[in-house]
This record gives sequence, structure tokens and C-alpha cells, in this order.
Amino acid sequence: MAHWLFKSEPSKFSFANLKAKGAAGTEWDGVRNYLARNNMRAMQVGDQGFFYHSNEGLSVVGICEVVALSHPDSTSADPRWDCVDVRAVRDLKRPVTLAEIKAEPSLAKMSLVTSMRLSVQPVTEEEWAIVLAMAER
Repeated sequence: MAHWLFKSEPSKFSFANLKAKGAAGTEWDGVRNYLARNNMRAMQVGDQGFFYHSNEGLSVVGICEVVALSHPDSTSADPRWDCVDVRAVRDLKRPVTLAEIKAEPSLAKMSLVTSMRLSVQPVTEEEWAIVLAMAER
């Protein structure tokens, strides 16, 4: 199983919105970046990701799971753009802020730190474990 990070502005689509979608989840649509799209194309059903509130909050707040493989994005007429479907798994015990992540030396190479603008990012096993441990502090 691979791990990912999904970024969304909470005023547009928050983790609470994803939880409200229930077990069926929803499309992670509207992504118009080739690298982010390719990341979604690499995802498998069951892969888990961090849900990150960008712009407002700047923190990892929950865990989501891929429930449908990459498919055409229903919000685009252009066949280049794909998306996956995700559902909420659980809230983190406490949000882990971007400032905390940046302050953790072992996360210096995390995509969230090095590729701030990318909306769908890979997360290594080590990074996944560290952020989960930070949420338990």
C-alpha cells in the first residue's frame, strides 16, 4: 500500500465535507497539474492519504482512502484529466501543522515541504509514520 497527501482549501472542500460523503466517498476532482494527475494514476484502491487543509489551517487533519481507481474527471471535458475517488477514514487525534512538519528534521525532504503547491503528493512510509506519531503527541 502506498501513501499520499491530498490538499484542499477547507472553505472549498474540507475534511468534514469528505466525511459527510460517507463510505462511498467522492471524486478528488478539479486537479489540473500533470504530476498530481500522474500521482492519482499510480494509486491503488486501499491506498491511504493524509487530508491536508491548505491556505486556512495549514495542517494535516485526517486520513482518507482511495476507493476507486483513476478515471476521467467528471468536471472536465478534456480527457487528459483524471481523478480517483476517496473516502474519509478518520480524523487525526490532533492536527499536525505545516510549521511542525517543517520543524521536524526527518521530514525535510517531504513533498509537502519541498513541493508546496502540488495538490496530490506521495508520502513515504517513514514520513507517514512520523506524521502519525506527531498527531499522537
